[in-house]
Amino acid sequence: MKKLTTVVSGLILLGCSSLGFAKNLCTVVVDAETGKSILQEGSACTQRVTPASSFKIAISLMGFDAGIFKTAHQPVWTYQPGYPDWGGEPWKGKVDPAAWMQYSVFWYSQQVVEKLGQEKFEHYVQQFGYGNQDVSGVPVQHAGQQGVWVVSSLQISPLEQIDFLRKIVNRQLAISASAYDMTEALTQSDVHPDGWTVYGKTGTGSPGTDGQYDASKAYGWYVGWARKGKQKIVFAQLDQDLYAQKPNNGMRVRDQFLQRLPAIMSKQKTNQ
Repeated sequence: MKKLTTVVSGLILLGCSSLGFAKNLCTVVVDAETGKSILQEGSACTQRVTPASSFKIAISLMGFDAGIFKTAHQPVWTYQPGYPDWGGEPWKGKVDPAAWMQYSVFWYSQQVVEKLGQEKFEHYVQQFGYGNQDVSGVPVQHAGQQGVWVVSSLQISPLEQIDFLRKIVNRQLAISASAYDMTEALTQSDVHPDGWTVYGKTGTGSPGTDGQYDASKAYGWYVGWARKGKQKIVFAQLDQDLYAQKPNNGMRVRDQFLQRLPAIMSKQKTNQ
């Protein structure tokens, strides 16, 4: 019985689609410099969905490039009554860029894009070539409890995520060097599978464009890049839950991908 419990627990941790917990829509791993595919699996790699909090990578680049962010700990903004608070205690009180990225603080993102203004925000999204580039769904000045990157008009596919991430790693965007450097610092993972230094962001959303989150059909993103010696890769994984689960899907996708990364790269090296 103990052995069976261990096996079942392990499958739950991995979100095993064969048992109906979640479906892998797409996993892509690409050589950052050459664009050569290392892994592509799943049938929805061209399907556009909400980027959810994976869009914080883009917001970070915008914030540092525009001078709204000064360092990983400046500016410090304070939670106000009426701000989105579904993230619990870490979202309340004082928040700086490092805490914003660590705890995925939604209202802090809203403040960044509001300070950018609609025109400059739209310009960055277009300059980045980010997904469908449609930011019409939620105005930055009157966002309320919503944001255009969460179950709204802005959508992106896993392969488009890869294109955007390669531009970051290869520094092909028209932004400052410090914007790249500081965003990399904010997104660095404290997990180093088999010597890989990983930089990434999770995201959890659901189908639709009306801002209404459906936990029973939750999307989970984990996107980013990784380095080991001279090797540089970019990756994007997108799963979808088949019923409501905890923790959120983005966190489970991240844990699954980081666990798989050494095996993916080992297989790629063997096939060379």
